[in-house]
Amino acid sequence: MPAARSRSAGEGAATPVRANTVVAVLAFAGIVVALMQTLVIPIVPDLPGLLNASASDATWAVTATLLGGAVATPVMGRLGDMYGKRRMLLFSLLMMVGGSVVAGFSDSLIPMIAGRTMQGLSAGVIPLGISVMRDVLPRERLASATALMSASLGVGGALGMPAAALIADSLDWHALFWISAALGAVALLLVAVLVPESEVRTGGRFDLIGAVGLSAGLLCTLLAISKGADWGWSSGTTLGLLAAAAVILVVWGLCEMRIREPLVDLRTSVRRQVLVTNIASIAMGFSMFAMSLVIPQILQLPEATGHGLGTSLLVAGLAMAPSGLVMMAVAPIAGRVSRTAGPKATLMTGSLIVAAGYGLNIMLMAEIWHFVLISCIIGAGIGFAYGAMPALIMGAVPASETGAANSLNTLMRSLGTSASSALAGVILAQMTTSFGPAVVPTENAFKTVMAVGAGAAVLAFLVAALNPRHRDGAGPERPAAADSRRPEPARRG
Repeated sequence: MPAARSRSAGEGAATPVRANTVVAVLAFAGIVVALMQTLVIPIVPDLPGLLNASASDATWAVTATLLGGAVATPVMGRLGDMYGKRRMLLFSLLMMVGGSVVAGFSDSLIPMIAGRTMQGLSAGVIPLGISVMRDVLPRERLASATALMSASLGVGGALGMPAAALIADSLDWHALFWISAALGAVALLLVAVLVPESEVRTGGRFDLIGAVGLSAGLLCTLLAISKGADWGWSSGTTLGLLAAAAVILVVWGLCEMRIREPLVDLRTSVRRQVLVTNIASIAMGFSMFAMSLVIPQILQLPEATGHGLGTSLLVAGLAMAPSGLVMMAVAPIAGRVSRTAGPKATLMTGSLIVAAGYGLNIMLMAEIWHFVLISCIIGAGIGFAYGAMPALIMGAVPASETGAANSLNTLMRSLGTSASSALAGVILAQMTTSFGPAVVPTENAFKTVMAVGAGAAVLAFLVAALNPRHRDGAGPERPAAADSRRPEPARRG
């Protein structure tokens, strides 16, 4: 970084009191964005009637957010590294507020898709927040703070379902989006007032061709995964999208290797620690989402099926909510474990806890408290695992590339959740039984999904074991490249 843009030692670091404020504000922003991801789940069955659209078209209200997030996450990360992470954080929150307003006014499909796409563009908030933390927080606060910020993705998802169900039951469905807009506006104001801008920037030119190529490859991949069940997994459309994605991403990778300032530095991305952590992130994203797919369905199936508990959507959501609180509670513990034993140990521990939770769930499926207990165990494991991932990523990349690297890691988790949704959908659609005029998944279908979730967590454990041992137990390593760009914050007494 040019000397003119450097600060004196400690000038950019938050004081202990200010550090608490920065962490709280960024974590709140992350939870708000994660809440948006589950916002429409309670009204998905009603969307065709509400939007005057077919059932298959109405699902685009969910798919559009996924696609918008896939495009925005790597782009916002790179732009944050280049032009300011806080600036891109504010832009992302502005997109969320704008998208919520558009969806709040919508009564038809097209405006809803537009609004939900804009909301998806805010998906970069969590990786950008982690990157801001690395640049402005004292070193001793970094591990626990980034663990909390990373876990906010799961916290918001767990709390969003019961909150959205309660709102949808009590108010007009448009209130979901107006409340989302209000929360986003509060987060936007707090970030603007209380979060300092990082001076760690790369500058340079934005890789527009790389952004278009990566976006095209991701869109083809996620469209095939998310709509494959509707179109048919062996249909020409699905197979054609997957083939196109493979070709586009290979060509994109070759081009990125030749560009001086690429959107994604693939040479950094294939470093052992970064590559292994990203692969483990896909597996953990897959494992996490399996819980969200299975538990609410079992809780809501009629008792007469023999394996359902006959609860309402609100009760099912409330049963899942404690897992979000557990994720938040274990984040500081995960940070301390990372400082003492290293983030590799934290990730491996979290993976084993998640696998154990799914294994227990296969045996305990008879009472509501069983599922509350299971979701809390899995939530604790997710809190450990997600808290370790940013530390592993930041320990292997220069500070000037933190935004892009964390965004790519977040994208890998999203790919895992998308794959989990697709595979679980196939299993639950194939293993069914008749229940009156309806067809419902069998008990073994749910147990199969749980077993697959446990297997994905075990895979994450085995992959994480390939990470090199951290030499510095105090927190994420700062390579020489990072130290040359940012002076170590001075300790303030």
